[in-house]
Amino acid sequence: MKSLKKQRRIQIIALATVALALSTALIGYAMRDGINFFRAPSQIVAEPPGPAEVFRIGGLVAEGSLIRGQGESIRFAVTDGGATVPVVFTGVLPDLFEENQGMVGTGRYINGVFEAFEILAKHDETYMPAEVVDALKEQGVYQDPNG
Repeated sequence: MKSLKKQRRIQIIALATVALALSTALIGYAMRDGINFFRAPSQIVAEPPGPAEVFRIGGLVAEGSLIRGQGESIRFAVTDGGATVPVVFTGVLPDLFEENQGMVGTGRYINGVFEAFEILAKHDETYMPAEVVDALKEQGVYQDPNG
């Protein structure tokens, strides 16, 4: 009788372990496209990512770099004070997007140009994404808007 209980207990533990491993694998598979790592322009220049890798870039829109092309095509550069990365974006920019302001873009780095498919801009005069603030502080160019 004891061996039957022991065998049943081992079967339940084995089944639970398999179910846990399978659910972990499925969650990881589902999240593979939803995880985007943040990189500053200096990190991109130092170690360029592969063209298939989707990630976020953040920094300040370089002054004098905003060029509006035909239709919805826009070119500009993002800087963190240490390096500058050219960006191309096709779409409608946020209303608050402008030069010398913080931004975060999602896309791919292909042939030395960041091809963004999403651009986020600050939402008020003092906001800047935490990743951008950290990258600017690393380069020593961050200025606190509150003085």
